[in-house]
Amino acid sequence: MQTLNRKNHSTYRINYHVIFVIKYRHKLLNEELLDRMENILRDTLSKWECHLIEFNGEADHVHLLIDCHPSLNLSRLIGNLKTVTARHLRKEYVDYLAKYFWKPYFWSKSYSVISTGGANLETVKKYIINQEKPVTSD
Repeated sequence: MQTLNRKNHSTYRINYHVIFVIKYRHKLLNEELLDRMENILRDTLSKWECHLIEFNGEADHVHLLIDCHPSLNLSRLIGNLKTVTARHLRKEYVDYLAKYFWKPYFWSKSYSVISTGGANLETVKKYIINQEKPVTSD
């Protein structure tokens, strides 16, 4: 069993599988871009008090497995990750990316987030259903 994280008055383990897709599904990612992107993501996530557990991608999309805290605004984090990575990569790889985009694009507007970890939903439901009922005293 994985250990729980602690913050203030809570214990938690919140992991998200996040997927970002390149605008127009252009197949432009290579090993160098993925390595640089991973560094940017690690740095940005640490500023949000989050942790990048795993990262990888293919030519037109990337997968992140991130560990977050319960007070996190997930949609703001996603927006920030996409903005920061796009800004850095477009600045650092301007000539390479110019052949794919004629406007300052990088990511598609969409993204996917899937909660992960722990028991499956049916197991959790059964656990909750089978809790002992409190005994009423008369």
